[in-house]
Amino acid sequence: MIRGSERYKGLPPCMAATEEECSVSLRQIVVIWVKNVAWKRRLPQHHINATNATIIPYGSYGLGVHGSDSDIDALCIGPFFATIAEDFFIDLRDLLKSREEVSEVHCVKDAKVPLIRFKFDGILVDLPYAQLKLLSIPNLFRSLLRCVKLWAKRRGVYGNLNGFLGGVHLAILAAFVCGYEPNATLSSLVATFFSTFTHWRWPTPVVLLRDAYAAAGSPPGLMPIQLPCGGRQYCNSNVTRSTFYKIMSEFIRGHHLMKGYLMKPSFNWNSLFEPYPYATTYGWFVKIHLSASNQEDLSDWVGWVKSRFRSLLIKIEEVFGLCDPNPTEYVESFAEQPNIVCYWGLHLRDTNVSDIESVETDFLKNVNNSGSFQGPVGGIQLSVVQASQLPTKNVESDRSNTSKKVTRTCWRVQEDKQCNYTRVYSRHVPGYAVVYEKMNDIEAESTHVLNGRPCQ
Repeated sequence: MIRGSERYKGLPPCMAATEEECSVSLRQIVVIWVKNVAWKRRLPQHHINATNATIIPYGSYGLGVHGSDSDIDALCIGPFFATIAEDFFIDLRDLLKSREEVSEVHCVKDAKVPLIRFKFDGILVDLPYAQLKLLSIPNLFRSLLRCVKLWAKRRGVYGNLNGFLGGVHLAILAAFVCGYEPNATLSSLVATFFSTFTHWRWPTPVVLLRDAYAAAGSPPGLMPIQLPCGGRQYCNSNVTRSTFYKIMSEFIRGHHLMKGYLMKPSFNWNSLFEPYPYATTYGWFVKIHLSASNQEDLSDWVGWVKSRFRSLLIKIEEVFGLCDPNPTEYVESFAEQPNIVCYWGLHLRDTNVSDIESVETDFLKNVNNSGSFQGPVGGIQLSVVQASQLPTKNVESDRSNTSKKVTRTCWRVQEDKQCNYTRVYSRHVPGYAVVYEKMNDIEAESTHVLNGRPCQ
């Protein structure tokens, strides 16, 4: 696992060294801005003291696949009284212009998603705005978002490139829950989060600002989530049939466990964050081996290929059925060239494993014909392997010391020999396990997010 400062090596200066503080500098600026707006609106002093705003990174930075030369997409979330036309595009723009670290400030008002574009210490930032019907963005919002991000990473449902939920998706879902229970405890918010989206009638879109939603037309995708920054735009989503079932399975599992919390004061929060047991869930895996002549070329090549993963996932679904993309990256140290290896779980029965050759051929065409890749073309090899052929140790990718452009992996799958589980399958999502009942004791990880200790 990449820990401490190494995990954020090469990040832009406006981002701090821990996940909780990754947007601290920009967040401080927008808090100053929104308090100035509250004073200008002549709100009572206790309201001025209480009000705040926040910054949520998304896109490549939020996904953790940015490089040192990447742009930053970040969503500014403010309270009900801070308008986009006057306060955001005038007051915040003027405040940004007054900062030494900020340059080239431009308001892009006519785009589908209006935003302020500027450079922060030389890094290009695109900053759209979302206005919530709240006086203050609750501190519990950030705590809830941190919890659900940890849950999503541990359970293997985090990452837009793999067809799951990205940072902006989870931020909007968390804000949706906080908007209905602004005075709730963190524990009850987590329970409400899973209850709400377990019973959500997808593809009904999740919309923060109802009065901004135009009913005409059909929202895109299986899990549409509207961006709360005007223009009736939706978050980019790569959710497929397989990843939809996996996400719903994990919502159901979380809801099942949180019902236990409501009935048991001694509820073990670690069970919510147990790493997903891929090797004991699937008997077969698609092995994706990506290689290049050096580490820098590998980073560029992996980023390009991963941006086309959705087409690969859809093709695998056509040939093999449901597929579960494990976001963890591994390295084959014995290979001659630098490489990254991924293993995606399969529900195989009678399918001929040699069909992977047609999948590889189709995906190579997609990668080579989807656009102009600027760097040296690397290697792609697909194969189908059994669970017994998975790496015996969790040799994860850590290229942070060898390349400034890194594709970070955010969590580790525990050694499967440590746990024995009896699967309890969902009645709502056939073929997906909802709960994994422990048959023997294992050491609990020291996450304890909801007890106030740091997340690792």
